[in-house]
Amino acid sequence: MKCNECEKYPATLHFTQYINGQKEKIHVCELCAKKKGYQLHQDETYSLHDLLSTLFHISTPEIDRQIFKQKESLECPTCHLTFEGFQRIGKFGCATCYETFDVKLPQMFRRVHSGNTKHVGKIPIRKGGSLHMKRELTYYREKLNQLIEEEAFEEAAIVRDEIRRIESLKEGDQS
Repeated sequence: MKCNECEKYPATLHFTQYINGQKEKIHVCELCAKKKGYQLHQDETYSLHDLLSTLFHISTPEIDRQIFKQKESLECPTCHLTFEGFQRIGKFGCATCYETFDVKLPQMFRRVHSGNTKHVGKIPIRKGGSLHMKRELTYYREKLNQLIEEEAFEEAAIVRDEIRRIESLKEGDQS
């Protein structure tokens, strides 16, 4: 795909803009992106090497130094447990550890729990009907808020109708 601006180079950056409710996709090369100000900082660009090393957990001396500095600097102010100590022990020393290591926890949970960072638990199908409905309502309400923020009002109306349908079912069960 060619750049929308210069039509010379291949487009490497792809943006979606919503202007007055209209969705517009922009495809630009790196040079045009810099000219138009689409890239905020020079250090925000990533190479193919950066992508692959992150995906396959390939380590380089520079990455190892950065990780070591980050791990070394994280220490709980209350119990003085370091992040390295937490990884070795597998338990927090106090309640403040959750806040201190908050930056590192999502990637650790993602690795340990097959990509999931949010625990939702298990509910028996026979006994958890109302819990399933509550969970479904929560999901749809979050999705509705997200769609409203993105100004995707047609999709938001569909989700709103689904919420109303579930709420009417829920009210019918309580009667």
